[in-house]
Amino acid sequence: MSRIALVTLVVDDYDEAIRFYTEALGFRLAEDAPRPDGSRWVVVRPEGDGTALLLARAKGDEQRARVGDQTGGRVGFFLHTDDFARDHARMLAAGVTFLEEPRHEPYGSVAVFQDLYGNRWDLLQPATA
Repeated sequence: MSRIALVTLVVDDYDEAIRFYTEALGFRLAEDAPRPDGSRWVVVRPEGDGTALLLARAKGDEQRARVGDQTGGRVGFFLHTDDFARDHARMLAAGVTFLEEPRHEPYGSVAVFQDLYGNRWDLLQPATA
């Protein structure tokens, strides 16, 4: 069996990223360990099992240029929920910026939001089969 365990998200600052993902999105901090090179191994994950994010502080100009635009302006991350209305309201109250009003599509309820750096995400409650 294989699965994608981590996806790297390049960030400007570990602590501000941890705050956003844990407080605004409701993720939990799974790991935060110093590394010999002065960086940190920081992993956050949504409640439940699944793919986690490795928050990696940008090193050098090339990586800093990618912060907030890792997918060229496309939605690059998909946060599934079992209660769209609850999570949408909680995220709005936490200051998350939604780029559109919620839509109800054949595949589910969805709205695009951006993280603290501008990366685009879908908040999505898939339609039940």
